[in-house]
Amino acid sequence: MRFTKLVHACVRLEKDGAVLVVDPGVWSEPDALDGATAVLVTHEHFDHLDADRVRAALTDRPELTLWTNAALAGQFGEFGGRVHALDEGDAVEVAGFGIHVYGARHALIHRDIPIVPNTGFLIDGTVFHPGDALTVPEQEVPVLLLPASAPWLKTGEMIDYAREVRPQQGFAIHDAMLSDKGLAGLTNWLNLAGDPVGARFERLEPGRTVEL
Repeated sequence: MRFTKLVHACVRLEKDGAVLVVDPGVWSEPDALDGATAVLVTHEHFDHLDADRVRAALTDRPELTLWTNAALAGQFGEFGGRVHALDEGDAVEVAGFGIHVYGARHALIHRDIPIVPNTGFLIDGTVFHPGDALTVPEQEVPVLLLPASAPWLKTGEMIDYAREVRPQQGFAIHDAMLSDKGLAGLTNWLNLAGDPVGARFERLEPGRTVEL
């Protein structure tokens, strides 16, 4: 399986000619959805979903499907059976990838901001994308996509979350809000998160691909 880190929380996974794109937000590359077989969206916030771009892609390519929580799926009702609503605990196959759903709610940003549904995806039993939550799956997670910086997240929470999940390796996501200086310092926090559990965490530059 080929994994490509894109801008912020957007990633691409490729296997046997199929392409999954997770969380193509407004900061994602213009070509983030090119060649996608299916799109997975953790939640409705703009940095995880560019609704206009996803809607345009669904219109242009009848074979493309969208998988997300029920509240968000309802916003794309015009595409009928090509839009699939998922709930916590679901296990489905999407374009040849096994998808297990963990988590149901976005992390708290502030008491004045409504909490929206958030769907975490464990893909092929290997890569877990938590969206905007610190959800710990009930099964082993070999590769964790670790949120690095967010209005809802403290550095200490990031470190503790990585240690609780205990992956074999991980990649930083949700990093577009960091300045160049902040990104340089992120390596220290990733090392601190991974060392006690023997995991290697790193930040990939957008566009870089690795084999998993």
